[in-house]
Amino acid sequence: MSSVFDCRDEAQLLAGMRHARQAIARGELIVMPTDTVYGIAADAFTPAAVQKLLDAKGRGRDQPPPVLVAGQAALAALVEEIPEPVQKLVDAFWPGGLTIVLPAQPSLAWDLGDTLGTVAVRMPDQRVALELLEETGPLAVSSANLTGEPAATSAQDAERMLGDSVSVYLDGGMSETGVASTIIDATSLVRRGDDAGEPRIRLLREGAVTMEQLRGVVGELLDAPDGAA
Repeated sequence: MSSVFDCRDEAQLLAGMRHARQAIARGELIVMPTDTVYGIAADAFTPAAVQKLLDAKGRGRDQPPPVLVAGQAALAALVEEIPEPVQKLVDAFWPGGLTIVLPAQPSLAWDLGDTLGTVAVRMPDQRVALELLEETGPLAVSSANLTGEPAATSAQDAERMLGDSVSVYLDGGMSETGVASTIIDATSLVRRGDDAGEPRIRLLREGAVTMEQLRGVVGELLDAPDGAA
C-alpha cells in the first residue's frame, strides 16, 4: 500500500523524505512535487526501476523519461559535452522549467529506454525535489500521470491515476504553475558529422520557458518547432 506524506508539515516532510529515499534505493517508484507539475520518479541507474516507471505510465521504451538533477555538476557528469550556448541557457533558466537534450556520456551504466544515446536533463526549482535529488543523485522523472491523461498538478491527481504502482507520494500542495517544462534539443551542437548542416538548437516543446525567452539568450541559433514563427 502506498504512503502519502504532507510535505507542508515539517514532521511529515522529514518522514516522507526518509521513506522516499528508501523506496528509491529499493528500486521502487515515488511521486514528488516539482516547480512545473508532479513527477513520478525512479533511480536513473536502476534499469528495472525505470521500466517500472514506464509501465506505471503505460509508456513504451520509445518514450524514455527525462532525468532531474540537483545542479550543474550532475549535468556535466551525465552529458558528453556542454556547448557554450547551452551553458548560457543553463545559467539563465536553471533551476527552472527548461529540459535540455544532449548526447549522454557513453560510459554511463544505465538504460532509460530507446534514447539513441541522448539524455534529457533538467534542474527543478522546488525545495523538496532539490533536497531529494541531493540525497539520491539523478532521478528518472516523468509527469505523474497515465499516458494520454492530463499531467498531475496535485498529489491526489497522481494517486488517482497511478495508485499502488507508486510506493511513496510526497504532497507539496498544488503545483506552482501546472505548466510543463520547455524541451530543447541541443545534440547537433555536439554531434558534428561530415554531412551535418549548420548546428542548431531545436525547440521540441514550448512550456514554462517561452521561445522569446530562449531567443533572448541564444538568438537565431534556436529553431522554432514546425508551424511556429
